Amino acid sequence: DPFQQMVRAQTAARPAGLGKRFAARLVDNLVLGAAVGAVAVPLATRGLDHIDRKITAAKQTGETVTVWLLDATTGALLGALLAAFLVLGFLLEALPTAKWGRTLGKKLFGLDVRDIESHDTPTVGAALRRWLVYGVLGLLVIGVANVLWCLVDRPWRQCWHDKAARTFVAG
Repeated sequence: DPFQQMVRAQTAARPAGLGKRFAARLVDNLVLGAAVGAVAVPLATRGLDHIDRKITAAKQTGETVTVWLLDATTGALLGALLAAFLVLGFLLEALPTAKWGRTLGKKLFGLDVRDIESHDTPTVGAALRRWLVYGVLGLLVIGVANVLWCLVDRPWRQCWHDKAARTFVAG
């Protein structure tokens, strides 16, 4: 009976072990880091060339002048890098989580993300919220506290991004 199989699968969901979660997150971060890095290298090269030209032009004036490192060009390049991070994060994290309940790393380690109440795959909105909280906090220093929170959280071992999306990682 498919209904009974679904009920058994939902009730069998238990929080994943921390070692598997760490390994899966490491894989996911490496994949995302490589993708963002592929975008970042040419953007950084353009930014450094722009700054070098500004410094050279300032030296040629023979006067003491202030050279601002952050201007419209470098700001636009930083904005493009942030946009790439968010778009690639959506494509590599939020979308697979909403569609299959797992990212590449979670698939490799037999884990999946589930809604805390229904134990179903998260909605696109929940998966996006989960990714944005993880990604934005990760850009800040407090991202470390986010991922360490699952060490003390009971009973679902949720990190802050899980709590924001009302999800947990099952294993």
